[in-house]
Amino acid sequence: MSPALVISPNPQVVGLVQQAWGPDGYAIAPLRFPATMAALMQELQGAPMPEVAVLDPGDQIQAALSLATELSATAAIPVVLVSDQGAELALPALRAGVRDIVSPYGRPEEMRQALQRAAALNAGRVQQPMVNSVPPMATGQGKVITVASPKGGVGKTTVSTNLAVGLAMREPKSTVLVDIDLHFGDVASALNINPEYTLPDMAHGPVSRDSVAVKSYLTEHSSGLFVVPGSESPAAADTVSAKEIGTLLQTLTGQFKYVVVDTAPGLGEHTLAVLDQTDTLVLVTSLDVPGVRGLRKELDTLRDISIVLESRVVVLNFMHPSRGLTAADVEATIGRKVDVQLPQSNSVPISTNQGVPLLQGNGRDPVAKQLRSLVDLIAAEQTAPVKGHRFFDFGGKKEGQR
Repeated sequence: MSPALVISPNPQVVGLVQQAWGPDGYAIAPLRFPATMAALMQELQGAPMPEVAVLDPGDQIQAALSLATELSATAAIPVVLVSDQGAELALPALRAGVRDIVSPYGRPEEMRQALQRAAALNAGRVQQPMVNSVPPMATGQGKVITVASPKGGVGKTTVSTNLAVGLAMREPKSTVLVDIDLHFGDVASALNINPEYTLPDMAHGPVSRDSVAVKSYLTEHSSGLFVVPGSESPAAADTVSAKEIGTLLQTLTGQFKYVVVDTAPGLGEHTLAVLDQTDTLVLVTSLDVPGVRGLRKELDTLRDISIVLESRVVVLNFMHPSRGLTAADVEATIGRKVDVQLPQSNSVPISTNQGVPLLQGNGRDPVAKQLRSLVDLIAAEQTAPVKGHRFFDFGGKKEGQR
């Protein structure tokens, strides 16, 4: 194991790191905490550069954050900060590239896990904070693509995850998927990811407005997709407001070309807040009478509350002759065409249970082919010239009408 560096005047902290890391390492206890790499090199006196650095600055926080910035960005050495002010220091520490904050009174296992996460960044020389792995938008704002449905069980999350994965595979690191189904969102399960942070962590406080900090909270999927998973706790979910979600989306559209949002069924407060920023609305329904009638009501409701999106895509799921309905029946009921038809297939539940989106796996499956056509349709719409994508009808004629 490569050495760990501990900068601390506290023997208890040094002992904590030794228990967690093992004998490979060295500690220094300078009277003045080094704030620069040059000052640190003088303290090290020729000792080898460490694999990970543990900084215990006491009340010299600013010096530690300054050193952490140089260690993580210049020397590519991940940093763990020791402090009992974790909540207060979370944002400035993230900006400085600190990978974890551990209490000086914590257990060895907590320190071990923090060091292992930090040291894992050395694998394959991937030693920069996640913030540097997300390229900034070249020009303009990203597009918000909202996936909605009038009721649950129609395959909305299957559509949103595959759409997001498909866009990410077309353009690496271009796409983020946000799960705002606050109580029952299962995007993380559908993608088989174990997030460290979820929507409540990102929505609260200044993090949602800080493009540097917010990217450090994202979970990256193997496809190159970034994810804001839904809450794991119903109690935590109840603390997220519609306004906070709107603020988070504004920040994300400044960093990603595509922001795909998986909503809760229906038109709740949070979904309406998202629709206010939506460029393309993807409406999903199943091939059954309740689903189709629900979609008709949802379209009517959107019109009644003066939200009329020019860019709308209708996805009809579970297509099969045995259901007794056709796409033409659906189109007659909702008053517009169906854009994408997904056939009923056993591959979908298998994909969901395995946590592998169809577009990442079985490319020849009929459902995958239709999902790919949805990705192509969305990508083409987002690159087309924008002509005033949202119309608000205040009882008179819509913009563009004579």
